[in-house]
Amino acid sequence: MKALRHFTVRAHLPEPLSALAELSTNLRWSWHPATQDLFASIDADLWATGKDPVRLLADVGPQRLSALAADDGFLRRLDELASDLQNYLNRPRWFQEQVASGNRFPRSIAYFSMEFGVSEVLPIYSGGLGILAGDHLKAASDLGLPLIGVGLLYRYGYFRQSLTSDGWQTERYPNLDPQGLPVRAVLDAEGNPVTVRVLMPDNRVLHAKVWIADVGRIPLLLLDSDIPDNDTDLRMITDRLYGGDQEHRINQEILAGVGGVRAVREYTRINDLPAPDVFHMNEGHAGFLGAERIRELVSPAGAGLDFDTALTAVRASTVFTTHTPVPAGIDRFPIDMVRRYFGDDGGQSTLLPGIELARILELGREKDPTVFNMAHMGLRLGQRTNGVSKLHGAVSREMFGPLWPGFDAAQVPIGSVTNGVHAPTWSSRRWAELATDGESGGLTETDALAAMKDVPAEQIWKTRNELRTELIAEVRRRLRKSGLERGYSAAELGWTAGVFSARVLTIGFARRAATYKRLTLMLRDTDRLKALLLDKERPVQLVVAGKAHPADEGGKALIQKIVRFADANDVRHRIVFLPDYDMSMARYLYGGCDVWLNNPLRPMEACGTSGMKSALNGGLNLSILDGWWDEMSDNENGWAIPTADGVTDEVRRDDLEAAALYELLENVVVPKFYDVGSDGVPTRWVEMVRHTLHTLGPQVLASRMVRDYAEQFYAPAAISGHAVSDNDFAGARELSGFRAQVDEAWPSVRVRHVDTAGLPDTPLLGSTMTISAHVDLAGLSPEQVLVQAVVGRVDEEENLSQVVTTTMSVSSGGNLSDDSTIFEVAVPLPMTGPVGYTVRVMPTHPLLTNTAELAKVAFAN
Repeated sequence: MKALRHFTVRAHLPEPLSALAELSTNLRWSWHPATQDLFASIDADLWATGKDPVRLLADVGPQRLSALAADDGFLRRLDELASDLQNYLNRPRWFQEQVASGNRFPRSIAYFSMEFGVSEVLPIYSGGLGILAGDHLKAASDLGLPLIGVGLLYRYGYFRQSLTSDGWQTERYPNLDPQGLPVRAVLDAEGNPVTVRVLMPDNRVLHAKVWIADVGRIPLLLLDSDIPDNDTDLRMITDRLYGGDQEHRINQEILAGVGGVRAVREYTRINDLPAPDVFHMNEGHAGFLGAERIRELVSPAGAGLDFDTALTAVRASTVFTTHTPVPAGIDRFPIDMVRRYFGDDGGQSTLLPGIELARILELGREKDPTVFNMAHMGLRLGQRTNGVSKLHGAVSREMFGPLWPGFDAAQVPIGSVTNGVHAPTWSSRRWAELATDGESGGLTETDALAAMKDVPAEQIWKTRNELRTELIAEVRRRLRKSGLERGYSAAELGWTAGVFSARVLTIGFARRAATYKRLTLMLRDTDRLKALLLDKERPVQLVVAGKAHPADEGGKALIQKIVRFADANDVRHRIVFLPDYDMSMARYLYGGCDVWLNNPLRPMEACGTSGMKSALNGGLNLSILDGWWDEMSDNENGWAIPTADGVTDEVRRDDLEAAALYELLENVVVPKFYDVGSDGVPTRWVEMVRHTLHTLGPQVLASRMVRDYAEQFYAPAAISGHAVSDNDFAGARELSGFRAQVDEAWPSVRVRHVDTAGLPDTPLLGSTMTISAHVDLAGLSPEQVLVQAVVGRVDEEENLSQVVTTTMSVSSGGNLSDDSTIFEVAVPLPMTGPVGYTVRVMPTHPLLTNTAELAKVAFAN
């Protein structure tokens, strides 16, 4: 008999144990080993089943709770940890120190993401984007940033993966009861649950309840449509992460963006907190937040601004992070669908009253007029935009370059902040204990990594062996469990107790089964792979994991191909596929694998952080130079797989790069691992591990990433936001007026004539050339433009490279009779060889972030 529905009843804690309530629901426990140990001491078996404090306290019997309430030793530990949590939540941290030092930082930041991977006990994540968002919140908490996370509470989360007998992925969606999750309802002053309302087509109203998860110091607001106030179909909007069709997706994104802003307003009002100075969109999914903020400003109840002034104010305080390196990864909706959801009442939006529908549609415009592009909207709404690695920043500038016609890719205003990972979450506590002689606390994450320089090689190797042994035990457990789910009997699965060996080189590959990640590249030459796996003297063992999107039949086929290979009797003890890859499995993989394999098609990996987590545990990366590895590989922290750049035949490229992978393994990686001294330690390998920990480790930290965002994006965005909004939005009105003036004048702005003088008959390096340009400003003043001489190496087609730009000034000759203005500059020749030059004109204003922002440039013809 099955239940119609279920809910969770939480235990009544005896008064001496009341502190367990906050310790269990504040997710700081998930990266605090001492608190984890406390919960494990309540009931080790119950804790081991899921490492979920809320579930543990619901399942443990009242007799055990009564015994603990009378246990002086337990109560003493509980009091210490409760005090430690309060100290963590309230004492000044890095952010407060920066503010006290006089640095201008935002009072509050709102961070929007469609998924958050904080802990496996709150399964509202699917993969890298969510894990990154969760690590962002945790690092922000550790640093003391006044940040508010905003997302959706999915009642079925992302799917749980299992395999059929023939290796095909199947999905199931467990029902998540909020009462059994580490969340609580946001309540108003009267103690009533807070809900937000969003108008839907046909005059229907979507209601969403607002929950909060405490992520250390960070409140994470989660919107939930599965409440009785809604019709059945509206209740299903927050059912699954990345489930359903485009209609379902746009519903979720409207709720996340429009409803998310309204939830933030309610939360800050109820708790008397400052409104966010900065809004950060983690990908374009929540882009509609910008439209809602414009609505607030054009509303008579708000500032009563016109659309362009409101857009200017919103842009100044918005940060947009793009995570995709390919157009196919961008959310694009049919324009008619967007028109229907935003409503058309005589040209005005019904969803966002006071805004013309055409202005909303313009935000998502792309070259296909039938499509609304969420990434383009993010770029138009965010004055500051970034990719998530240096290479991805460059790829993004190329991909989105058409939005800035006339500018070279290098000048497109998209920066980069390389992702990082949260060390207290992903680094095994064994490393901290190694750095502190057995204690798992006392050092900062950077100090613990630096201490690896002085740890004896035998101790590092011993730790690596222990982590590998833990992984092997987990591999065997999960493999047997998967076998039972696939229909095998226990008698047929006895062999699983002997898979893998504790002294064998262990390679991990775990990621989404997207085509570009090339899950099956390792199978290009199965004979060669088998030779590596089955070598009698120097074998390799390989653990593979990953999920394909439920609608991705191609990804499922890749998984099946791996599973069928791994099922073969001759190799099944050396290669395994583990289903249901999640955070709990990942910790074992990152800790236990000696080598982390990554072989995407370059440059299609925006960043990829799994290798970073492996590095924090002494794992060595074996990867294509893509994403983060492109900038952080130094030949001592792992190996770069050579790429067949320029080869357009995909089959041939895969063959070439697979061959390069096999050669690296056969000739470099495997021999180095098994090059063991008389003391049993592979000294050269361990020195690479040590180097990785103390040099690469600090670079991949989420704390570094969040500091980069705070200093390079949040602080400037807050300053810009105040510059345009102070004094009744005087700055926004001025900048909006300037933009309108430029838009009107620019078609007539041109460089009429360019002259040069001063060069000798035989120009030499350093010789001075005077360039003068006659520029028709079409009514703009010289102070409103930036005129530059651009000098560089020129090719046969007159293209300039290695350019040097020099600002030109109005010459003493002033204006000419034809109304043009003369600009002039003396330029030393910066290089030898074929040299060319041109002159360009761009609008400039103190409130712009850079001269390319308005996407206006005029060149000399």
